Amino acid sequence: MTISEIENEIIEEFSMFDDWMEKYEHLIELGKELPIIADSQKTEENIIKGCQSRVWLHAENEKGIISYTADSDAIITKGIIALLVRVLNNQNPKEIVDAKLEFIDEIGLKEHLSPTRSNGLISMVKQMKIYALLMQQPS
Repeated sequence: MTISEIENEIIEEFSMFDDWMEKYEHLIELGKELPIIADSQKTEENIIKGCQSRVWLHAENEKGIISYTADSDAIITKGIIALLVRVLNNQNPKEIVDAKLEFIDEIGLKEHLSPTRSNGLISMVKQMKIYALLMQQPS
């Protein structure tokens, strides 16, 4: 699936919920399904700076496709990183770097997060794109 198709799937999913309490519950559920980062990857270097809670993110490039694993010690934050992993996982670096991630605004995520969580979301996106940028093949 393309990033855009996954984003549309998420927008559709979130539109089924009437209020933000239900959407938060869905985020928490998504966090439970997150492919967990190996304990050996829960290092200081893999902690995303700028997040209030601890978020670990690891990226690997295998044959031009990036896969992410992550974890967080906070349930909402874990749901947020799970959403981002779902959208950007198993894509090529250029698509990740170029991704607009419009689903974030479409589902109203940023506006329903506290300012510190919103900053954390921005830091997560930034780190995922930095990994992709660093893993791009020279053309």
